[in-house]
Amino acid sequence: MTTMTDASVREFKMPDVGEGLTEAEILKWYVQPGDTVTDGQVVCEVETAKAAVELPIPYDGVVSELRFPEGTTVDVGTAIIAVRVAGGAPAPVPAQAEAAPAAPAAPEAPAAAATASAPAEEAKPAARQPVLVGYGVSTSATKRRPRKGPEVTVPAPAQPELNGHAPAADSPRPLAKPPVRKLAKDLGVDLTAVTPSGPDGIITREDVHAAATPAAVTAPAPVAAAPAAPAPAASYDGVRETRIPVKGVRKATAAAMVGSAFTAPHVTEFVTVDVTRTMKLVEELKQDKEMQGRRVNPLLLIAKALLVAIKRNPDINASWDEANQEIVVKHYVNLGIAAATPRGLIVPNIKDAQDKTLPQLADSLGELVATAREGKTSPSAMQGGTVTITNVGVFGVDTGTPILNPGESAILAIGAIKLQPWVHKGKVKPRQVTTLALSFDHRLVDGELGSKVLADVAAILEQPKRLITWA
Repeated sequence: MTTMTDASVREFKMPDVGEGLTEAEILKWYVQPGDTVTDGQVVCEVETAKAAVELPIPYDGVVSELRFPEGTTVDVGTAIIAVRVAGGAPAPVPAQAEAAPAAPAAPEAPAAAATASAPAEEAKPAARQPVLVGYGVSTSATKRRPRKGPEVTVPAPAQPELNGHAPAADSPRPLAKPPVRKLAKDLGVDLTAVTPSGPDGIITREDVHAAATPAAVTAPAPVAAAPAAPAPAASYDGVRETRIPVKGVRKATAAAMVGSAFTAPHVTEFVTVDVTRTMKLVEELKQDKEMQGRRVNPLLLIAKALLVAIKRNPDINASWDEANQEIVVKHYVNLGIAAATPRGLIVPNIKDAQDKTLPQLADSLGELVATAREGKTSPSAMQGGTVTITNVGVFGVDTGTPILNPGESAILAIGAIKLQPWVHKGKVKPRQVTTLALSFDHRLVDGELGSKVLADVAAILEQPKRLITWA
């Protein structure tokens, strides 16, 4: 590594995101040595144990070196990039960089490409992302886990060929958000050859899938010269096993679930309920002028029903303080919504959900889902949850026995809503029916309290007018 001693060279350190995290993995560099950067420009994307975030640099200058390659896990407070600010002599060029072929420079504001499809965020500069509360911590001794590779200066890599296309050296960087770039990389799709359909020329996930499909369809099938013996179990082109490193979000989720399962004594109760009236109310709300443009679905009403049930039974919204041997009852509800993402299961929460009207709750749910799908959920959005909802019904599952999130006392699972024969007003009729499952911590929630909460949610969904009378 080339040592930077000139006073004009500034080192940008892995920032502290303010959630007690000590390290992050560098997923993608958006700049290379020699590129000009400006204050607020996003220079890389990193993944913590909570989420993937983009890091803006806090000053102007020219990139001297990248301290770590993509895929390296770096401790918070460690310098990851050196930038020569105005007024200094030319930066020394590492030997590796001299021998490397020049790569096309990344655009000066990749953050603008990442947010161009979200009008509400256009006025917010990338440098002011709320997940960043500092640019490093004190360099106290920390225990580091083995790196994936040595700490070396990263030369500007040559653009690889994808799908038989070699991008031109002076071609502009395609506009696409980080999750879309990762999808393209996984599918072997060259983004420079993809026709964008998003606003302002942004490439979407659908564009990537469309570009990948023709290659799969036109690939010639092997022709057997003679009848062959039955093939063994699926080998995936001769590879019988694939090992996937457990890291980032998946690693944190696994540790949290194991800790919760073996710490809190779980109890799960079930109820099957006729939600026909709730489904009719969903359709009516979609036509309501106040709900126009908002996300209206059964999850919205189930979330509201759970909030009403918590209001009627506040002791369910609590946590267990092992150190002080106390039950901590929360007078606010940070409602967690489990979301499956390419990086694993995450549970962002809606802060102070108990104070939100139905339209406000719809807005919050819509924003939460959109942010999770884009891989932009901030670590702070996943902290401080009190109660969670997980909708396994979207996968066609009747219900499940969900595991509590650490620090929470209850989690509600929603099963698939199906048309079933049901006794209604003394006659068997086809009705929309679902099964709810409520898991709770039996140290602080007994069977009576858990049953009351689940029964209240079911009663509201069966007769949704109670949302008004009980709210």
